[in-house]
Amino acid sequence: MIRTIWTATAVALVATAAAAQDDAALREEALSWFEPIPLNPPDLPDNLVTRDRVDLGAMLFFDPRMSASGLFSCQTCHNVGLGGDDGLPVSIGHGWQRGPRNAPTAFNAVFNSAQFWDGRAADLAEQAMGPVQAGVEMNNTPDNVIATLMSMPEYVEAFETAFPGEENPVTFENFARAIESFEATLITPNSRFDQWLNGSDGALTDVEKAGLNAFIEEGCASCHNGINLGGQDYYPFGLIERPGADILPPGDRGRYEVTKTVSDEYVFRASPLRNIGLTAPYFHSGAVWSLEEAVAIMGSAQLGIDLTETQVQEITAFLETLEGEQPEVVHPVLPRRTETTPLPSDF
Repeated sequence: MIRTIWTATAVALVATAAAAQDDAALREEALSWFEPIPLNPPDLPDNLVTRDRVDLGAMLFFDPRMSASGLFSCQTCHNVGLGGDDGLPVSIGHGWQRGPRNAPTAFNAVFNSAQFWDGRAADLAEQAMGPVQAGVEMNNTPDNVIATLMSMPEYVEAFETAFPGEENPVTFENFARAIESFEATLITPNSRFDQWLNGSDGALTDVEKAGLNAFIEEGCASCHNGINLGGQDYYPFGLIERPGADILPPGDRGRYEVTKTVSDEYVFRASPLRNIGLTAPYFHSGAVWSLEEAVAIMGSAQLGIDLTETQVQEITAFLETLEGEQPEVVHPVLPRRTETTPLPSDF
């Protein structure tokens, strides 16, 4: 009896040691592909993340008066309570027009090498200028934005505080820099995957670890790597097998519209996968609502393989572990308009 107990104990110890060894090997491999999200916002190359600048950026992010109609704000398409996007296939903008692409999440966007699906904006400040002027989005002009801001003393004072020492702090460029500073704080650290990367073996289940292993071994990590598991490089959608027109609309030629290079036709930035479970529907077309379906499509389109049902379920389970701590953002009290504030127009 004693011998039997000791034998069972020995077997259990051996199994535990083997599991720990497997965990260590998988973690070492994972750390060669991925990084945990830091607990604090990163430094910006040409900007500062100060309290005053972040607070101003939050006001501008939430203020619909930055649009010509007074109806649409950054928050409209990048809802901080919905994972940083709007949960729609494509966003609705000025005049209730449908945008051409699915809105990317604003969460962790500071870690992307460029912004938008085609990478046409180098950073978040440049990105912030685009939707304000886009006719299908906010349909405004820099001059009207500045006129709106200058008409409200609270905004003028906030710009002077956020950009001290500048002769004329209320500029369209500083408008964008303030929004960039705020968006830099929209990070989601401490996901279960990050905890596991940092050494907590119990943070992932065996199924989730199997999904991580498949994600690496089958080639997903070749495009979706780094701190954001994507957002760094550009690849043809349909590298091996082009999806149908319902998923890859033929009229959207991707990065080609930026570079005018034929080899960039239907090339898009690899989507960041952080918080992917919160940001359906998927792809630039917003055509797929199921994460499992999206995983299967990527297997055939990008890798040229038919993932098994088990692999799809395991990879999906792993992707669900990428949900980090969501930023808690208090809706700012916005300055009241004055008699000189431009009126809403072109509903």
